[in-house]
Amino acid sequence: MTSQTYSLLVLSVIMIYFGHFGNSSILARLQNDIDQLKADFNSSHSDVADGGPIFTEKLINWTERNEKRIILSQIVSMYLEMLEKTDKSKAHIRNISEELYTLRNSLPDGLKKMKDLMDLTKLQMSDLKIQRKAVNEMFSVLQKLVETPASLKRKRSQSQRRCKC
Repeated sequence: MTSQTYSLLVLSVIMIYFGHFGNSSILARLQNDIDQLKADFNSSHSDVADGGPIFTEKLINWTERNEKRIILSQIVSMYLEMLEKTDKSKAHIRNISEELYTLRNSLPDGLKKMKDLMDLTKLQMSDLKIQRKAVNEMFSVLQKLVETPASLKRKRSQSQRRCKC
């Protein structure tokens, strides 16, 4: 798969997951806009393939729909950040940006969840006050982990197998 196909693939996956495509005409129009954006960025340059894809490879590890919404919302934000620094007088850039803004606005929960994850990575676990708070919350956190829907399903299916009613 070429690097030019990657950006369309990622954008297509994003829009499909967010339920944004009712028909393929939006995708066809965006394909043209993305082709023009590729020309603006000279994305056929040989260094684009170095190191492999930057977004599509990450999507492989996110399997659940809600999980994918989290990472895709972050990818949308990154595309918007990239497009902020481009020439907005070009129609194709405005079109792509508008579609991405529409997508981002449809996922406020994904952005919030991503922010929560990023906030967690910033916690200074060597700080004694943070450690005290963490220890104070440990039982509640572990309790939530044990009560996940997956464990509830497993318990339910195990009890159904035991019961020979």
